[in-house]
Amino acid sequence: MTTLHELPDTYASTRDTLQHLAAHIVARARSQATGEISLRVVPGGFGTPTFGDARTQVRVAGGLLVRETDTADDASARATTLDGSTLAELAAFAQVDLGAGLDVGHDTPELGDVDTPLTVDAAAANALAAWYSVGTQALDRVVGELSASATPTVIRLWPEHFDVAIDAEAAPGRRVNLGASPGDGFHAEPYAYVGPWADDRPGDAAFWNAPFGAIVGHHALVGVDDPVGKLADFFLAGMDRLAG
Repeated sequence: MTTLHELPDTYASTRDTLQHLAAHIVARARSQATGEISLRVVPGGFGTPTFGDARTQVRVAGGLLVRETDTADDASARATTLDGSTLAELAAFAQVDLGAGLDVGHDTPELGDVDTPLTVDAAAANALAAWYSVGTQALDRVVGELSASATPTVIRLWPEHFDVAIDAEAAPGRRVNLGASPGDGFHAEPYAYVGPWADDRPGDAAFWNAPFGAIVGHHALVGVDDPVGKLADFFLAGMDRLAG
């Protein structure tokens, strides 16, 4: 079972670097091949689904960038260290073209200097991976509790905001986003959220503690025996309130 610990001091800077890589290396690899940009949570971090005839996957695992292919003629894996590498070096490793256009949303990060060595702390990268793992497992539990009429979407990790999320129908005509953010300008530490598409906030007003809905922060889950269950309960509590 995944346990959450206090975040290292390097967490925010490493998260920002990894988000940059998620867009310009990982999502770009899938986008160049398929036109799709969404990612998935994978063991140790995040990555693409397999794509193309070579069944390629590009992923971040802790402090490593991994590129795999899986065909009868070419089943191979290669990995390179993120810390100290440049964006240009990682692009060459992942076989992506940094000169090609990329749009992952209105907050697409600028490419920046591709020749500056990056700083990625492995402990902070592992803390991010643990958060994504807890969030994804909690969303799986929620999907298991929902009826087919809720039509939950596939769990995706979106490179623009770097959150892992689904949306589902809490009641007819009332859809809601459920997700786990690694932290952002609104809330510095990781947080899980319930974000209704509509403006109404039914039920206990104290539950709705954010402008866009409700959140629970990473600190509330540190050392908890079952953080997955606690997050799943939070998501379902939001769904129940929106269901009336």
